[in-house]
Amino acid sequence: MRVSVLALEGVFDTGLTSVLDALTTANKLAHATGMATPGFEITVVGVRPQVRTALGLQVPVRDIADAPRPDWVVVPALGAITADQLVPALGQDDVFDALGALRTWQNAGARIAAACTGTFVLAESGMLNGYEATTTWWLTPLFRQRYPDVHLDANRIIVPSGATVTAGAALSHLDLALWLIRNNSPELAALVARYLVFDTRLSQSAYAITDHLSHSDPLVERFDRWVRDHLDTAITLDSAAEALATSKRTLTRRLNEVLGKTPIEYIQTLRIERAVHLLKTSKDSVDRIAEQVGYADGVTLRTLLRRRLGKGVRELRAS
Repeated sequence: MRVSVLALEGVFDTGLTSVLDALTTANKLAHATGMATPGFEITVVGVRPQVRTALGLQVPVRDIADAPRPDWVVVPALGAITADQLVPALGQDDVFDALGALRTWQNAGARIAAACTGTFVLAESGMLNGYEATTTWWLTPLFRQRYPDVHLDANRIIVPSGATVTAGAALSHLDLALWLIRNNSPELAALVARYLVFDTRLSQSAYAITDHLSHSDPLVERFDRWVRDHLDTAITLDSAAEALATSKRTLTRRLNEVLGKTPIEYIQTLRIERAVHLLKTSKDSVDRIAEQVGYADGVTLRTLLRRRLGKGVRELRAS
C-alpha cells in the first residue's frame, strides 16, 4: 500500500511522527515475524520544497508531482491549537495549494485520512460535505460553524465515511495509523498496538471537558456555568431558561448550533463529567455521588455510565 503523508508548514510534530512511526513499525514487525501481509510504502510529501514543523524542525519532503501515486493520503494536524491560531493557518498559501492536490488525489482514486486539526484542512477541500466526520474535541463548535454540511460526530475517535477517514484529538494520529494497518492485517495492527502501548479508548473522550470548548456564544457560556452550579438539583429546561432570561426555544437552538446537543443532552454530559471526576478523586459511595450530580440513586448513575462510556464504576475508579 502506498501512503503519502502530507506535511504542511507548521505541521504538528507529534502527529506527523506518530503516523510515520506506526507505519514504519508495522513494516518492521511484519518482516521480523514473517507475517504475510502487504507492507506500507511511505512517502512524506509537500507542496513546498521546504517544510518546517510547529517546533521548527525541517521536514525532508518529496514534491507531490514526483511522488508515487498514493492509495492513501494522510493529513496530520497543523500545530495550531486554538481557533485564533487555526483560522489564519487555514488561509496559508500552501494550505490552499494542498486543497487542490487533495482533490486531484481523490479524483485519481486515492482515499484521504486526516486527524485532529488536519480534519479542518480536509473539510476546507469540500470532500467531507455530506459525509460523517470527527475532529479534535475542543474545536467542535468551530468545525460545526465553519462546515455545516459535514455530519460531525464528536463522540467517535475514528470515523470512516465515503472515501475519507477522520480521527479526533492529537494522539488520535496513532489511532488513525492503526486503523490503516488493521485494514491490511488485524493481526499486525494488534501487534503494533502492543509495541506502541496504544490506548484502546472506546471514545474520544471518557467525559467531556467542556471548559475548553472554543465557542464564544455568551448564552451557551452562561448556560454552562449555571448548570455546573446546579448539578445537584433537579434541573429542568424551564428553570434554566428562566434563570438565563431567555426562552426554551432560543436556548435549545443556540445549544444545537454551537455544540450540536440539546440542553438535556448537555446537562447529562456535564453530570457524567462530574460523576467520573468524583469516582476518581473521592471515596464517596456511588449513591452519594449520584446525589451530587442530580440523580435519585446509584443504580441510575451506574446504568448511565455503562451506556455512555462502556465502563462500570470499578473500571472508572481503577483508571
